[in-house]
Amino acid sequence: MGDMGHLLSAAQRMHKALEEAKRELRDARVEGTAGGGVVRVAFDGELAPGAVSISEEAYAAGRETLEELLAAALADGFAKAARLRDGRLKDVTGGLDLPGLS
Repeated sequence: MGDMGHLLSAAQRMHKALEEAKRELRDARVEGTAGGGVVRVAFDGELAPGAVSISEEAYAAGRETLEELLAAALADGFAKAARLRDGRLKDVTGGLDLPGLS
């Protein structure tokens, strides 16, 4: 039972570390930007978008440009949040690709 006990103990430690990482990611914030910061979109570490900020300058650029800036800011923020999430989960799992974590 020695090896099995160590394995179970390690699994419990990893589970606890994963729960802590998930709490940290819920509270984490990153910001995607476009156009030199005229459009900003906040994301949490769970990849959920939050606050959006659009400057008067972006509005003045016209609808088509504003749509492009918003899409770029969303993509930037999502990529930053995904890197944050993936890095934190990799820290916990030691690089193991475990199904259901992302």
